[in-house]
Amino acid sequence: MKVAIVGAGKLGYKIAETLFDDNYVIIIDKNERVLERVSEQLDVLTIKSNGLQTELLNELDISSCDLVIAVTNADETNMIICMIAKKLGCKNTIARIRNPEYVKQSDLIKKSMHIDHIVNPELATADEIVRYLVKGYALHTEDFALGKVSLIDFNINHFPDLIGQKIMDLKNMENILIVAISRNGEIIIPHGGVVLQKNDILYLIGKKESLDRLIKKEKICLERPYVKNVMILGGGKIGYYLANKLDTLGIQVKIIEIDKERCHYLSEQLNNPLIILGDGTDINLLEEEDISSMDAFVSVTDYDEENLLMALVAKQYGVNNIVAKISRASYSQIIERLGIDIALNPVNIATGDILKFIRGRKVAAVSLLLQGQAEVLEIIISENMNITEKPISKLNLPKGIILGSIVRDETVIIPKGDTRIYPKDRIIVFCLQSKIHALEKFLR
Repeated sequence: MKVAIVGAGKLGYKIAETLFDDNYVIIIDKNERVLERVSEQLDVLTIKSNGLQTELLNELDISSCDLVIAVTNADETNMIICMIAKKLGCKNTIARIRNPEYVKQSDLIKKSMHIDHIVNPELATADEIVRYLVKGYALHTEDFALGKVSLIDFNINHFPDLIGQKIMDLKNMENILIVAISRNGEIIIPHGGVVLQKNDILYLIGKKESLDRLIKKEKICLERPYVKNVMILGGGKIGYYLANKLDTLGIQVKIIEIDKERCHYLSEQLNNPLIILGDGTDINLLEEEDISSMDAFVSVTDYDEENLLMALVAKQYGVNNIVAKISRASYSQIIERLGIDIALNPVNIATGDILKFIRGRKVAAVSLLLQGQAEVLEIIISENMNITEKPISKLNLPKGIILGSIVRDETVIIPKGDTRIYPKDRIIVFCLQSKIHALEKFLR
């Protein structure tokens, strides 16, 4: 597949990093220094130019492209690039559009400008935060197959009874599979003889009801009270989307924002949330706003270091639910040791959304784990796939790919060696990023 990416920022780089192994990728950007960094890390074609130039797009034979992805800093530029590319014959286009005013009329924009898919990292991140805050458990979960299958991850340090046990000896694991362990930043694909160690992060996939029973029986986490008061540090796009969504749920929200003009905008656009002009790193201000009485603290400024630091501060003040936005994959090991409840990366969330579109109708969901080192995919099995009606033990699944569950009609199946896959099944697959190409070959 031939893919042109306009914009070599964090999202553009991540998309290229995910796709370049199996596709012909072109990256266009006006910043020569950014392109040099891309060239040093990835085997892609880089072009220093303005993606709006029709002459350039013609020179690149954009009509031969399967996909153009516009992820510059300007929504308007992204929309126009997609429109021009489509007019010149490109098969599919994706635009990053983040402005709330445009989001309200996204269907009209897609239709009138011939954009096939719109991605909004900030809105998607706000949705994830809301889902975490309003659910009943204080740990990270994701749902697949219309809620029938769940993925959970948790730090084993909170549950010392599990430390030192072999996976094969664990109880209450019916209809549940441990698909991965993160240990000192390394991914372990476990087998029954693996011994669980201190600081391990466990990733479990299974039937939702079975995971709920495990959570309660092992006291992995207690059901928590309904979140009523939330403090948001940072009034950017994520802060805006999040406050708006929480407000509609009847949750009281305080936003601390340092920029006066942005505070005026938020106060005009949001009805009930309290907008506070000030420096969110000022401890005196946090105490004045009674941070210790908050049910949740969400740090979503533009600076990862600030988000992590203030998340720890909120933890010290006894806030039960802590969420931080991060953008750097290199911080993943730190997060595991800091005790932050959940850290979300908008780049990974948006990349998962784009990958779902690229992989077509057979892929119902894509979630990037371990800061993009692995994926969980929900795949709808079609009749022409070679894996149907054969025992799983005979499929020779490549190492690094784990079949976590099968959903057939309303039934969730945790597969064994003699389990067979049939057309119309939904399979939930854990796959290391380095094995995605092997998985795609496997499913052909």
